Formats: sequence, structure tokens, C-alpha cells
Amino acid sequence: MQLATLTAEEFRKFTAKSPYQSFMQTPEIAKYREDNGWTAHYLGLKDSNKIKAASLLVSKTTFLGKATFIAPGGPLLDFEDKSLAKKFLSSLKSYAKSHNGYILQISPYYELIQRDRQGEIMANGFDHSSALSVLKNLGFTEIEHASQPKYMFVLDIAGRTEDQILADMKSNTRNHIRKAEKMGVKVRELKREELNILKQITESTSARRGFTDRPLSYYQEMYDLFYPRNEIKFFVAEANGIPMSAAMFMLVGNEVVYLFSGSYEEYMHDYNAQYLIQWEIIKYAAKHGFSRYNFYGINSLPGQSPKDEGIYTFKKGFTSDDTGRVIELIGTFEAPIIPSIYHLHSFLMRIRRK
Repeated sequence: MQLATLTAEEFRKFTAKSPYQSFMQTPEIAKYREDNGWTAHYLGLKDSNKIKAASLLVSKTTFLGKATFIAPGGPLLDFEDKSLAKKFLSSLKSYAKSHNGYILQISPYYELIQRDRQGEIMANGFDHSSALSVLKNLGFTEIEHASQPKYMFVLDIAGRTEDQILADMKSNTRNHIRKAEKMGVKVRELKREELNILKQITESTSARRGFTDRPLSYYQEMYDLFYPRNEIKFFVAEANGIPMSAAMFMLVGNEVVYLFSGSYEEYMHDYNAQYLIQWEIIKYAAKHGFSRYNFYGINSLPGQSPKDEGIYTFKKGFTSDDTGRVIELIGTFEAPIIPSIYHLHSFLMRIRRK
């Protein structure tokens, strides 16, 4: 097996069949990164001209004339195939080194341990913990505070009707949806020229909750890249023309991903627009044959961080024990390519944080 450079279309065809597909591993994200100063690399491990594993890497010169290499949401491979994982990851490290890299960071869209709706490990569920030894032996260490969440919450909608999905929800979640409808809240899709509505809502929400908001240009560029492929949606919930809640969703592979949202605080409790916007995209996902709705990140496993429990509780309310579950991804890892520069940079970053 040999590492090969792939075309964007070769890469797209491989990802379309991969069970580890992520919207982060797409030519559209490659273009977004390139527009922001990165270089994109499509790489695959081929055996008799058949691609066995692949990854989008992006690189940028960041420190002492050397480059950071990142595989956002990748690489795409089965880590249980240890010889394949070792060969591909070693090849990616060698590739990064030959292209002036000093560090390689990966964030596989790959589940570690099978968990249930409460976040408990499922008896007789899969356990991919042995993959961690492969990463460790190749010099990778897990990092915290990565852009890809470690834990997510998903709703299984495969083969379920709208009525079944609604019946599976917690009663108070159904009541919030019905109240929003009774209050006259309507959900519609935003056009590109209306994305400032979402931006104003997320800006207000970020100021209230203390997180960093994306610029309007981010939403506009993501729209331009993914909308022609019908892989992105922006929804707003309104009553009498007043925007109350808005959200951004990705539609790639077999899942719809709830990526960003915001709500005006003064309308949240009386109108419950944030519940109706979720219900409308869940119905869309079920109608169009997606197998799961991904509520995306929760900050920790249930019960580990009381201050973050509200996010998990909100998302869990749309599911039952049979339809909802916590996903624990393998994590985000980095490996030194040039150890001396890597450790110097790590040392300076520790000083800066202190």
C-alpha cells in the first residue's frame, strides 16, 4: 500500500461511501480553508489502485517558517484495522515532514465506546479503545479544547415517521413545540441576503453566554460553498415578523448536523421558538431520508459538569431511550513532526496561557 495524492473528485467519491464521513472532510471545507490562507491536500492510501483510507489535510506556515498540518474531522479509516491505521498515519506524518510540517493534528469522526442516552457505556456495545494504543505508539497525544467536540448527542430517525418521532419525545418538549405553534411561531429558511438575521441573533446570544461568535462572512461563505449541493440550511423562527431564534445546519452523508444557533432571551420562555426550529429540521431530515439528526456537541458526559447540564437536557428531550444516545468520539490528537520545534512551541504556548 502506498500513499497517493487524490483529486478532489476521487476524494469525494471515497468519502461518500465511508461510514466515517464528516462535513469537515469535504472539498467545500478545503475551499473554505484555502480562502483563509491554508493549503489543501487530498491524500489516500492505495492498494492495487483501490483507496483503503483517505484524508483531507490542510496546512499553513505558523511557527519559525514551519507548517501546521491538520486533518479536520479526519482521517477516514477504520482504526480497528491496526495495520491499516499504522500505515496510513505513519504515511501522513512522513508527508507532513516532506512538506515543511512540524506538527500533525487529527480529529477522526470515529466513535470510541458505545454509550446510551444517559451517557452510560452499553453492555455488549462496541469498544474501540485499542485504537488509542495505535495512536500512542505513533507519538500522538490527545489535546483538550479542540474545535471538534469530544461528545455529541444524536437522534436516530431511520425508518421513523414524524408522528413516531414526536411521540418518542419527552412530554414537556412536545408541550413546548405545541405552545410555540399556538403562539403563532413560524419557521422558514433564510436566503443568503438574510443571513444578517442569524448573525444578529448569534451575536446577542454570544454576548449573553460568553462564547466567541462567527463573523457574518463565515455564514455567507459556508452558504456559497454548500448551498449549491443542498448541504446547508439556515432557519429562522418568527412570530408576527419578529425573529426569535435562528440556526445553521449541515446535511452531509446520512446525517443532519445542528451546528450553530442563537435565540433572543426575551422570547425564549414565552414563545419557545428554539424548540420549534429543532422540530422543523428534524421533520425535514426524516422526510428526506437521513438516518440520524445530530444535535452535535455536549460539553461533557452527563453528570460531569452541572453548569453544562442544560445543553444535554434540552437535546435529550427530543428523544427516548430507544432513539437518543450520547456519542463519544475518539478525540483530537497531535504528533510532533519536528520534535524540537514542536516542544518549543508547546513551551511558549504554556507560558502564554499562564
